[in-house]
Amino acid sequence: MGKVVLHIHKAKGNDAGTSKHIEREVHPHNADPTRTYLNRELIEFPEGVKGRTQAIQHRIENAGIKRKISHNQIRVIQVNLSGSHEEMLRIQKEGKLDEWCKDSLEWLQDTFGKENIVSAVLHLDEKTPHIHAALVPIVKGERRKAKAEENNGKKKYRKSKNAVRLCADDIMARKKLESYQDTYAEKMQKYGLERGVRGSEAHHITTQQFYNELYQKNSNLEKNIQSLQQTEQEVKKNSHK
Repeated sequence: MGKVVLHIHKAKGNDAGTSKHIEREVHPHNADPTRTYLNRELIEFPEGVKGRTQAIQHRIENAGIKRKISHNQIRVIQVNLSGSHEEMLRIQKEGKLDEWCKDSLEWLQDTFGKENIVSAVLHLDEKTPHIHAALVPIVKGERRKAKAEENNGKKKYRKSKNAVRLCADDIMARKKLESYQDTYAEKMQKYGLERGVRGSEAHHITTQQFYNELYQKNSNLEKNIQSLQQTEQEVKKNSHK
């Protein structure tokens, strides 16, 4: 069996840079532009909303949040869903990719709330089929630290347990992250995909990490070429002495 690939990480600001990558306003080096037309958005945007970045802001503005949002709060969480390369190609070849997308989207919406998943784009122009989903971390209830603050005498009043908040930390709690891996793997069993080894350091790299690693590899290659050229010149000089 192949392995499930599920990577979740916080994004900075409105994540407009990632939107440009996902919507192919900027083409990454690892994507085939002749296949970009195969990519598709799996979620219909609200009326008047155009694109992923606007969809993120629209959700925040219409969630009923009373508290002012600070400039450094996490507004969106990136969720990447896929599987082992060979298995994803098999799923695609067997004509099950649409069903895989449907089940992946269903898991996202059941796990994080339908309204919080504001975009989910299937990419077929890269090596392995995968989905980029945008999760706006809207939660309800008191902060996890509220009880501790109350016990320490720091809290002066109790907010409604149904208060709507923007809080990535609630969604990114360690135990919840482990649970996501478990439940998504259960959903993917029908496709021959299983959970990776617990505690494994293997992960799906982010777009920025990809470019950083690519740059580093190219820089190392250039240094190696320069070193070989220098060595070759020295050998030629010595041979003529």
